Amino acid sequence: RPGCARLSLHRTRRKGSAARALCCSPPAAAPPGFLAGLMAPASRISDLRQAGNEQFRNGQYGQAAALYGRALELLETTGNTCAEEKSVLYSNRAACHLKDGNCSLCIKDCSVALDLVPFAIKPLLRRAAAYEALERYQLAYVDYKTVLQVDCTVQAAHDGVNRMTKVLLEKDGLQWRQKLPPIPSVPVSAQKRWEPPLGSDEVTAKSKSKDPVPVTKQVPTAASTEQANKLKLQGNEFVKKGNYKKAIEKYTESLKLHKLESTTYTNRALCYLNLKQYKEAIQDCSDALKLDAKNIKAFYRRAQAYKELKDYKSSMADINTLLKIEPKNTAAQKLQQELSKLLK
Repeated sequence: RPGCARLSLHRTRRKGSAARALCCSPPAAAPPGFLAGLMAPASRISDLRQAGNEQFRNGQYGQAAALYGRALELLETTGNTCAEEKSVLYSNRAACHLKDGNCSLCIKDCSVALDLVPFAIKPLLRRAAAYEALERYQLAYVDYKTVLQVDCTVQAAHDGVNRMTKVLLEKDGLQWRQKLPPIPSVPVSAQKRWEPPLGSDEVTAKSKSKDPVPVTKQVPTAASTEQANKLKLQGNEFVKKGNYKKAIEKYTESLKLHKLESTTYTNRALCYLNLKQYKEAIQDCSDALKLDAKNIKAFYRRAQAYKELKDYKSSMADINTLLKIEPKNTAAQKLQQELSKLLK
């Protein structure tokens, strides 16, 4: 009937309006404390991690490890799947185990961290240190070499490779490399690119250039790094024999393959000092300091070279900087006394 039709149409319009209002209106406000409850676990995990960091800085490694462990438990409870966060917590706890001398636990935690985030530098370095402490030198060598594939500027890894090379050479002879486990190949996506330190001549020159040129350099390949290390070791042998000219040749060849090795620069600087080529020694030490701003040998050898050139003020400046880094360095203290007399 006409009246019923109008009534039905009116009801349909009312239903449609209600539906539109339901779809377009903002969601109902959450009950008080609901969002805070969701955020609480994340906040608590962050607090536990910060507390662990503080205990670690204070030398309370056992307490720090316990706090990191509680943070990991809370992550599991909340179902958090963030691999990076878990990896950092395992790596931090591994550092505590390493400080406490629990090398086996350190290795275990580092391995878990690396399963979560492959080729992470800190767990690799910590596991290498633990292997080294347990005299598992081959595995330590592999981890140190892996770090250098990721970031060839990590001095601790260079130093570790040098120590392991020496130990393994003495232990297994010239065939020591053949007894090594496979060294993993780091994908390019995991490799870090190197940029010259801020303020270096290379950065300044490129910043002034009208045509911008990328300042990054590709990380040296594992093969070139390996060959560079061989040449450096050959140079070290010539230094032991007092054949500084031949040593310089080897170090120079090494640097052509791997320009980011500060130790090679300081080694060549030592040769230049012995050959009384003081300006060349200063240049090499300066290059080493661009790569490692706290390189003790670079500061000391540059100070020696400045002294021989009678630039006592520059020499004293380097020695003073060195002693701020390493206050009990007796050789530097002695040179400082000599310079004090020369500057009077």
